[in-house]
Parts: sequence; structure tokens; C-alpha cells
Amino acid sequence: MSVAVLPFAAFAASQVGTPGPANMALMATGARFGLRGALPFVAGVVLGKQFIIWPVGFGLMELADRAPWAFAALKWASAAYIIWLAWRVANMRLGQAGTAPAPGFLAGLIVHPLNPKAWAMITGGFTAFTAPGTPALEATATIAAVLLLCQLAMHPLWTMAGALVARHLRGRPTEKYLMWTLAALTVASVLFVLFGGGPA
Repeated sequence: MSVAVLPFAAFAASQVGTPGPANMALMATGARFGLRGALPFVAGVVLGKQFIIWPVGFGLMELADRAPWAFAALKWASAAYIIWLAWRVANMRLGQAGTAPAPGFLAGLIVHPLNPKAWAMITGGFTAFTAPGTPALEATATIAAVLLLCQLAMHPLWTMAGALVARHLRGRPTEKYLMWTLAALTVASVLFVLFGGGPA
């Protein structure tokens, strides 16, 4: 095949499975609302990455070369959004009986389009694992399928991890430290992607 599927799958699994803004948001949502309550958000996060993959596969990177300022603006807007999510996480309390609903499908749908790690991961897939001259449809469909399978396997695990941790900490004094830690990890993951180079 013109896409190195197995090496890309290993790369994708390492990126989807490790901490990042999306996984921290999933863990925090699972901690606050449980896996069942978070499922619409999880579904949105999974499908939202497709909104990046297909435009990138069909030439968005050429636009990036022509208008780098637009992508720089997107990068900082994305970071601001993820940091705002982190602030919300830091102020959540697992035991409070507030009426705020769990974030839904649409909230999840915009997480990856505003996630700098997702952009770096997808760009790396097209540049490092796709042979020159590969038809755009073949390359894009292959990368989209591999990432979708990785997300379907791993995003619910992060959500369940949040729910399991919350079960033991809900209502205890250590609860606020959990939420602050999740928020800090979210911000740290954004800063690492922005200033540390992100996935190669």
C-alpha cells in the first residue's frame, strides 16, 4: 500500500493513547459525569478528528503554506480554548449536585479541530507515512480509518479512568486536587505541543 499502515498504526496508537488536551478533557468529563453520561461527548470527540483529516488530505496544507498567519492564529485560538476547558475542569467538583448537564456531542465535536496535538498528529501521518504520489482519497481514507479505530479503542478508556478515579475521591478533601491536577495536565499538554514540537 502507498500508506505505511502498520507503522502509522503504531504511531497513531502512541499519540491517541497518551495524555493530551482531548484525553484530559475526556478523563475530566468521565470523572464528573461517569462513562454513560459522557458517551455523547466521547462520540463527538471521536468524530471531530475527521473534520481535520479530510480537509488536510485534500490540500489544506497547501493553504497553510500560502497563509501561515491563518494557521498561527488557529494555533493560539486552539490553545486558548483548551486552557478555558482546563479552567472549567479545575473548578468542577465531583460531589456537587449542580444542574449543569454533561457536555454533549457538539461540545465533543469541536475538541479535536481546536486541538494542536491533533493537527500535528494528522500532519505527521500524511508527511511521514504516505508515499509521494499516493492518491488523496486512498491516503486520506486510510489515515482516517486507522485513527478512528484507535480513538474508538482508547478514548472510552480515558473516560472510564476518570470515572474510576472519581469513584474513590468523590466528596473527599483530595477531590479538588484531582481536578486541579487534571486541569494542570491539560494546560501542560497544550504548552508541550505548542513549544515542545509535538509529534514528529
